[in-house]
Amino acid sequence: MDSLNRMSLELADEALEFTEELDVGAFELDNGTTVIDFGVEHVGGLEAGLLLTELQTAGLATVQTRVDEVAGATFPYVELACDQPGVALLGAQKAGWEVSTDDYEGLGSGPARALVAQEGEYRALDYVDAFEFAVLALESDALPTAAAAEQIAELADVNTESVYLAAYRTASVAGSVTAAARAAELAVFRLFELGYDPLDVLTVSASAPVAPVAGDEEAAIGRTNDALAYGGRVHLTVAEEFDEFEAVPSSAAERYGVPFADIFADADWNAADVDEGVFGPAQVTVDVVGGPTYTLGDVHEDLLAEGFDIA
Repeated sequence: MDSLNRMSLELADEALEFTEELDVGAFELDNGTTVIDFGVEHVGGLEAGLLLTELQTAGLATVQTRVDEVAGATFPYVELACDQPGVALLGAQKAGWEVSTDDYEGLGSGPARALVAQEGEYRALDYVDAFEFAVLALESDALPTAAAAEQIAELADVNTESVYLAAYRTASVAGSVTAAARAAELAVFRLFELGYDPLDVLTVSASAPVAPVAGDEEAAIGRTNDALAYGGRVHLTVAEEFDEFEAVPSSAAERYGVPFADIFADADWNAADVDEGVFGPAQVTVDVVGGPTYTLGDVHEDLLAEGFDIA
């Protein structure tokens, strides 16, 4: 497979070419790192969020929006389809890099993770990227600093001038859009956690509602997780049977049915202290090649209406 970072770099260049049309910002840090502001100080929008998602998945997923309903109210939904779910979703899209310096905290997703390849997914995928540029999306309420860029460059073994950082707040339009695009990733990652070979996941298709933009990061984290756990639908085509498919949807978790704002508050907003089982999509259909098709879980529109504050 071609370098994930090379493919993602083309999408970063597209964002840089159309900053005005997308309502995103772009600038260079003193060390030469390029920052693209998808939703920290710039407003962005649906198209910016879709491009951000394509960047996070290295262009290996088809991403689009449609209009549907949540509890009778009209809402945009994000649809994602992918024929390389292991490398695109676990190897790139997954938010698995915690960037932490004295002046910056952010959660990294995107193909720069594959240059470091320290997470267990890469051993299962048998994939490590090698490229002179690194592209990473950073979820934070602040723009990345030179110190953060230097940390990323050092771990990715590239020059700071070769680092491209796509920044966004959870509480932004792009943040809500790219979060809604994670339903498939949650399902594939949950299978991986349960011991399923991610290379046996052949195709994925998913959709989830775009959560209304909240007034602060904590409320946005609650809403975007509600959108996935209580409104996300995923279809998987897989090569092999498995005796724990029923553990993939969020309904398998002990705290299913609780708004995520409450779940995170009870854990003092430390995601590591939250039961990992809640981070699944609402409904999962698993089509086993040559075998049965399982439909597990269901959407919970009442909880979505409560979390989205639909009047």
